[in-house]
Amino acid sequence: MASDSNMDREMILADFQACTGIDNIAEAITLLELNNWDLVAAINGVIPQENGILQSNFSSEASQTDPYGPHNQSEATAPTPSAPPSSASAASSSSSPPSSSSPAFCPVQPSRHIVERQSRMLNFRVEYRQRSIEVVLEEASTVGDIKTILETELQVPVSKMQLKGWKSGDVSDSTVLRSLHLPKNNSLYVLTPDIAPSASTSQSSAQQGLSNQNYLLVISHREAQRDYSLNFPASKTIQEVKRNISDLTNIPVRHQQWDGWPASASDDSMTLAASGISYPCHHLTVCRRSSPALTVDQTDECTDVHMVSDSEGDDFEDAPEFGVDESEIFGMGSSSCRKSPMMPENSENEGDALLHFTAEFSRRYGDCHPVFYIGSLEAASQEAFYGKARDRKLLAIYLHNDESVLSNVFCSQMMCADSIVSYLSQNFITWAWDVTKEANKARLLTMCTRHFGSVVAQTIRTYKTDQFPLLLIVMGKRTSNEVLNVIQGNTTVDELMMRLMGAMEIFTAQQQEDIKDEDEREAREMVKREQDEAYRLSLEADRKKREAQEREEAEQVRQEQIRKEQEEEREAIRLSLEQALPPEPKEEGGEPISKLRIRTPSGEFLERRFLGSCKLQVLFDFVASKGYPSDEFKLLTTFPRRNITQLDPAWSLLEAKLFPQETLFLEAKE
Repeated sequence: MASDSNMDREMILADFQACTGIDNIAEAITLLELNNWDLVAAINGVIPQENGILQSNFSSEASQTDPYGPHNQSEATAPTPSAPPSSASAASSSSSPPSSSSPAFCPVQPSRHIVERQSRMLNFRVEYRQRSIEVVLEEASTVGDIKTILETELQVPVSKMQLKGWKSGDVSDSTVLRSLHLPKNNSLYVLTPDIAPSASTSQSSAQQGLSNQNYLLVISHREAQRDYSLNFPASKTIQEVKRNISDLTNIPVRHQQWDGWPASASDDSMTLAASGISYPCHHLTVCRRSSPALTVDQTDECTDVHMVSDSEGDDFEDAPEFGVDESEIFGMGSSSCRKSPMMPENSENEGDALLHFTAEFSRRYGDCHPVFYIGSLEAASQEAFYGKARDRKLLAIYLHNDESVLSNVFCSQMMCADSIVSYLSQNFITWAWDVTKEANKARLLTMCTRHFGSVVAQTIRTYKTDQFPLLLIVMGKRTSNEVLNVIQGNTTVDELMMRLMGAMEIFTAQQQEDIKDEDEREAREMVKREQDEAYRLSLEADRKKREAQEREEAEQVRQEQIRKEQEEEREAIRLSLEQALPPEPKEEGGEPISKLRIRTPSGEFLERRFLGSCKLQVLFDFVASKGYPSDEFKLLTTFPRRNITQLDPAWSLLEAKLFPQETLFLEAKE
């Protein structure tokens, strides 16, 4: 079954990595995309097989290179492919029945000649009421193979068995596990709505036929002049019925006086199916047995210790045999006196009230129970509804009432069942409240009105005490929170599991839509963030470019200003030197005159007459007045080549041998 959804691709990716041992996710995704997410083709591309087939007679070397060997040690103990199926079944039939914790192996035997590819081994943890079964199968097996193994383990016919927990919804018995693209480890649940919560081992075939049914006991309480119509499974013992009636009527078991039990019901340890009572309905009467050893005050006040008379001595001695509580032995007859309240009345802090509730629940029914959220109903709603779509859960609100006869049965058999505890822990945020006291009930109704609306509060008001406890399944939605289901106390484990799973199916469909919307919104936000970041980077680049250009222009202006100042300074120096030069002598004068011809770097010639007694400095000043200062240019003779600027400026032209005439040239200094 191929699917483009993200969930299916994640499953295919996990299977591909498990088959090939490729830990690099990017590499694994690339290989799958090359094969258009075809798992078989991708695996065959990574693990080439000779002639495209795999021989069923595995050698020891091949078994060592099995990619599944290192992942699950238990697979190494599975029957070899060459072993006939009958040998495995014979070994199973000859051994003792497996325990609930022992794995059941049933690998499908490959073809005698070839199989298309190596089969993975899949682990299944199957929850059924109070049992947990481990099943290991090859992925070439079918769903029906799992049910066949469970039929042997649980003694439940396949026709009455519903296997739930598949990620892809309900599947048929002929569905091949490989087509479901399952991960290596899976959790499933067995539901048997047509079978009573527990089967009793009856003595006769007629009793065995009734063991799967429920009895309706109509019990009349004489003192209260009240009738109770109660459903009990046929596997319930008479002693358990009496204990439940003790909770309902506040009459301890040893003080109960009954009418209506048949003569065959001589032992309180007998089940209802074996007791001989009428099916499907039987009428009984109960009242408090009078005792001469008790005074009126001792009967009414539960805080006083009852005196045990001689007639009650047998009850006292037999009490441990029938499992009577010590509080009943010592006369703590009232249920309200025997049990501390689940939740203190008028507790200021909801978290403290929930801590007390959890501690009392564990004391009464054991530590195996759902994890109750410690905090306010608002905080539990925030935890369940307002996180990321992938992390959201359903909210299960458990409402307890000690005055209901169904409370003990529901808590001990439903809320503490391993399958229910596991399912609630994985998929729900469970919050609890005790409505036994009117003040606590009124506080709950106020909280429900604030968070879920007046309809939910009004719904809770309509339920009577005998219909408690209640389990409200609430789903968070975009606009408002919705109560999907209200489960009453008169239910069975299978019915409770089915209703929880039904709520999960509705929630999962809504969650997938929310995840899709959230992913699309995050994608849009990511694109917007990327665009904003690109725009910011563009603005930053433009700003830096503009600043660099401004700096460059400012530098150019500064350099131009410096150059201009230097030119002005040179021009000023040139003018001052030009003005300071002595006048050019005339040729007919009596003093010796030297004619100098100077070639500039540009090829022009400067000609001037100087007195022979004139200093070299006057020559240098003349050249500088023409724009060739001596600190930048050298003044050289042609032949022999001499650097005049290195001579003493105080020498005369005659001393420098620049008389009567000479040709010089200017050359820029390096």
